[in-house]
Amino acid sequence: MANRSPLITELEAPRALRRFGSGWYAGLFALLLAIAGLGLVLALRFPGELATPELVPVYQSALFRPAVHLIVLASFALAMVSLWLGRYRAMGLAALALALVASLIGTGAPGAGPAGRGGLFFGLDFFILNLALSGLMLAPLERLWPHIREQRLFRPEWQVDLAYFLISSMLVQVVAFVTFGPSRLVMAHSAGLAGLRAAVADLPFVVQVLAIMLCTDVLQYWLHRAFHRVPLLWRFHAIHHSARAMDWLAGSRLHFLEIAVVRGLTTLPMFTLGFVPEAVQAYVAVVYLHSALIHANMGGERDWWGHFIATPRYHHWHHASDAEAVDRNFAIHFPLIDKLFGTFHLPAGRWPTGYGIAEPVPPGWWRQFVHPWRR
Repeated sequence: MANRSPLITELEAPRALRRFGSGWYAGLFALLLAIAGLGLVLALRFPGELATPELVPVYQSALFRPAVHLIVLASFALAMVSLWLGRYRAMGLAALALALVASLIGTGAPGAGPAGRGGLFFGLDFFILNLALSGLMLAPLERLWPHIREQRLFRPEWQVDLAYFLISSMLVQVVAFVTFGPSRLVMAHSAGLAGLRAAVADLPFVVQVLAIMLCTDVLQYWLHRAFHRVPLLWRFHAIHHSARAMDWLAGSRLHFLEIAVVRGLTTLPMFTLGFVPEAVQAYVAVVYLHSALIHANMGGERDWWGHFIATPRYHHWHHASDAEAVDRNFAIHFPLIDKLFGTFHLPAGRWPTGYGIAEPVPPGWWRQFVHPWRR
């Protein structure tokens, strides 16, 4: 504990020491805004390397640069408030330094043109957008309706899960390339499905989104069971189940090989059956938020909810260390699939007593990445 950085120590401060007026909240939001501001400035300055091509047109909006200026200025102001209140100086100084770097780089970079689609890019802006949509939506809800009230925002192992979140977002191009591989192969050898694709494309938008959810969920159910039952696959999936605390960030703890296999196969119906791009994009947004939601430290749900749609309590039983929960609740969206195949488990009014697995998994992103290959 002696070599812990002051910044980490302040972020993980006990709830009793971070009450309103102590400077903790000002320091936290100053740090978050400074990180977002610096990331957006870098993506604006180097769009070909750091920007997601689909988001580059946003940079050309007349409102984008003023918005980035406001983010940086707000981080400056909150950092000064945190330093003035005095207790959490490491957070305030870190935010001030990042905001200063963002200002020195400047938002006066040349207008961002189309990012180099033929080369490698890192989705820094996608990470910021993903973190903002998921974190700023679900973290407050976890504070308002927590399942485990004593669990802190910066609970044990949060740094590991944030690293997974960052790396999967930054490598969005690599993930997409791996994901689309099987779909491209099927599309190249399935010209006879043109009639079916035309019929699917004519379905109402909402029906298409629900159909994508159902098709991908059926495929993912069996893949998920395979990752639990096949020892070789379990080595990789065990990384996901090694989390001993559940919150919106814990769902990002996935080994890259599992991401490649699961996304590559479950997206087959999404990209090969003729669904319109708008329905696919809507599903992608839904699955990102829903995946974070079902891992969230949120209570307050009714018993019957988890019988129709995957909820936090339903999915928490899948991560439970309780013996009664082993190999249960494999569905991602629709618990009906578990009911059909005898793997549904949702005892009325009860939550798991603990999370995680008995077998040892090393700490740290890199050690967990190489861990399955060494066994």
